[in-house]
Amino acid sequence: MNKRFLYILLFWGAAIGFSACSDFQKILKSDNVDKKYEAALKYYDKKDYYKAGMLLEELIPLLKGRPESEKAQFLFANSHYYQRDYVLSSYYFRNFYDTYPRSEFAEEAMFMHAKSLYRDSPSFELDQTSTFTAIEAIQEYLNRYPQTTHKDEANEMYDDLSAKLEVKAFESARLYHQLRRYQSAVVALTNFTNSYPASAYSEEASFLRIEAQYNYAKESVQEKQRDRYYEVIGFYQAFVDKYPQSKYLRTAEGYYTAAQNQLEKLRVSASKE
Repeated sequence: MNKRFLYILLFWGAAIGFSACSDFQKILKSDNVDKKYEAALKYYDKKDYYKAGMLLEELIPLLKGRPESEKAQFLFANSHYYQRDYVLSSYYFRNFYDTYPRSEFAEEAMFMHAKSLYRDSPSFELDQTSTFTAIEAIQEYLNRYPQTTHKDEANEMYDDLSAKLEVKAFESARLYHQLRRYQSAVVALTNFTNSYPASAYSEEASFLRIEAQYNYAKESVQEKQRDRYYEVIGFYQAFVDKYPQSKYLRTAEGYYTAAQNQLEKLRVSASKE
């Protein structure tokens, strides 16, 4: 009895699904622009963004010159966003704003353009070109609409993307150190500490710079070691001034002392020549 009831439910479910699909195909093939537009709005309101998007894509060229055109294009961009197709939604939102800068949807379109780019930003391990693009879009939006109701959300997105770039910069610099590419590590760590002086990673980066510089000096040819060991001492002194209670202090002191000892050996060696 239970199986029979289940089969009946499955049959009617399939029948309803087939009927709905058939209705959509009829609307899709219809030449009636008004009915197709009405159907697109209904699908959109039901959050069936795939079907709404298909209908709106066909409608957009047919609605040119009509008052419904702006809304159709805005909803079309939104349908891509809600399907998580952020590359296309960012494109269509920007295109909408450029086409209708005075539209009632213009500000929202510009915000959603930035938000789409934010959503498309990859994890910090990957190339961050799109993250820079998203930051520029958010900044442009805030400059154009400084009193927007989306201000807090836009600032949160900006901070989130900036934090991602910060982690990317630190991890890239640390990777040079791990690969024993000490000269590149020193440059990258210096750039990081200059760009992000208040970063949570700044202390570690400053310590790693001492370590990398010491190893760089140690591996250098003798005639260049003197200047490079002096760099170790300079980095150490700046580190102690900024982080006098650092957990890396003892190890940093070891590199400082070792650099002084190496400089003394170089001085003695030079005096014998």
